[in-house]
Amino acid sequence: MKTRTLVCLCGALAAWPLVEASAQAPALTPRDSALHALNRLAYGPRPGEVDRVAADGVMRWVDRQLSPRKIDDGPLAARERRFKILDYDAGELARVYVDAQRERREQKRAAATDSMTEKPEQAGPLEQRGRRLGAEFQELAVIRAVLSERQLYEVMVDFWANHFNVFFAKGADRFLTPSYIEQTIRPRALGKFADLLIATAESPAMLFYLDNWESVAPGATPPQAMRLRARPLFGPRPMFGRPPLFDPGHDPMRADSLRRQALARVPKGINENYARELLELHTLGVDGGYTQQDVINVARIFTGWSVRRPQQGGDFEFHDWAHDYGEKVVMGVMFPAGRGRDEGVRLLKLLANYPATMHHVSRRLCQRFVNDDPPDGCVDDAVTAWKRSDGDIREVLRAIFRSPDFWAPENVRAKIKTPLEFVVSAARAVGGDPDTTPRLAQVVARLGEPLFLHVAPDGYPEREDAWVNSGALLDRMNAAVALAAGRLPGVAVSLDSIVPATPDAERLIAQANAAVLSGTMSENTKQVIRRQISDISDPLQARALAIGLAIGGPEFQRQ
Repeated sequence: MKTRTLVCLCGALAAWPLVEASAQAPALTPRDSALHALNRLAYGPRPGEVDRVAADGVMRWVDRQLSPRKIDDGPLAARERRFKILDYDAGELARVYVDAQRERREQKRAAATDSMTEKPEQAGPLEQRGRRLGAEFQELAVIRAVLSERQLYEVMVDFWANHFNVFFAKGADRFLTPSYIEQTIRPRALGKFADLLIATAESPAMLFYLDNWESVAPGATPPQAMRLRARPLFGPRPMFGRPPLFDPGHDPMRADSLRRQALARVPKGINENYARELLELHTLGVDGGYTQQDVINVARIFTGWSVRRPQQGGDFEFHDWAHDYGEKVVMGVMFPAGRGRDEGVRLLKLLANYPATMHHVSRRLCQRFVNDDPPDGCVDDAVTAWKRSDGDIREVLRAIFRSPDFWAPENVRAKIKTPLEFVVSAARAVGGDPDTTPRLAQVVARLGEPLFLHVAPDGYPEREDAWVNSGALLDRMNAAVALAAGRLPGVAVSLDSIVPATPDAERLIAQANAAVLSGTMSENTKQVIRRQISDISDPLQARALAIGLAIGGPEFQRQ
């Protein structure tokens, strides 16, 4: 099978330029429009869905997707209840990871005392539990994308999780990230941008990831550290006589050491990380007109925005002792002295509707839904809707989907699927039923997109050149062939209702084209499939290979 796949891939790669969008493409038919909408607003069509959407009316379907609460998603809700991680809050998850760390330290101490016996290092039960919960959270994102009827909503959750990226594997974010996605991103994915911006700024996961939780005004000292600093080294003098030379209940040298350690852990000044990413990524964009002094003053505004006991999964907390109460100026706007947390909220509201923010975020949305190089007309339509609706994400999206640029033939099938989009759309194309193990999320990771694990603040890239290379395409082809053969871990597939088995090669190719690619298969891909199944006598094996090659081929990679 590997030899067949390699041979097929060579043919598929040769066919790649043949499936690029053309400016001379004809206008879209209702069925073409349905396929285009399902590829962009959703994670691809399920069997028969293109015809259903075309018959019902594409714009009617789009409007329903923009109001997800009106869409019944009962089957997904039933599946979600099987994910134990949703039963934990951040504090409970923190205890799981703290206990796992304690268990690991005890194992290392035990191993050190038993150095004569070399044993392979193994994760203990508590550590295994923590890993299992983390993997559950990644799998949950895949399950929702595959099964949800609220497809646009899930696409937007993924979009905002990338736009406001946090790194799941950084310290306390191992247990803060789930609540960040569940309680910060998901409830606001189609709301007002300002509300989402403020919620992410106050999120413990974001504050920890970009180090703002320990950003303080220079010279600021927490009250408890001040108490430690003021405490006499040897305690109060006794009323009579001298202090004892040795008091077993009080070791002055140890107490002094503890005080020194506590003071050493106190943050010493402002941290610009969040301020810089807030301006460069979350709002204005790299060319948004701000200066380094603006970054510094934004960082000063957010001093004191912190987390109550982050290692215990604490909530947002404003530390007034850590705040810089001096006057600040950001992009010509005066923030007078003496203000506290409210000046941060004021800044976020100002940034949320700043012209550069409207353009930057609208451009990113058009890049996600229209083209890697979004047309100016699409961005202008989105900005106009932003101004009219005070940053209502739903209205901005509505303007994009009603823009002529969204439906222009040159923008149809002009984007390449990310690994998540590829795996989910492949599972949906064959009516796959994912299980609740982490195995399907692990497939996404092997293809290059481990969920919630992008280290840099910019999130996973949207552009084609980040995902297209011969090695990546080979991996996708192998995954597609395994899926169709029922050998891809984490998902059950039954092809009988999709494409009936037949010994007629031409009929099989035509059926695979219609079922998987909605009739968009190129002649080159047909020839590749025809050659690969020509010497297979078993109709079931031929069907599986034909469908796998159709999913792994160049046409399916585009959306």
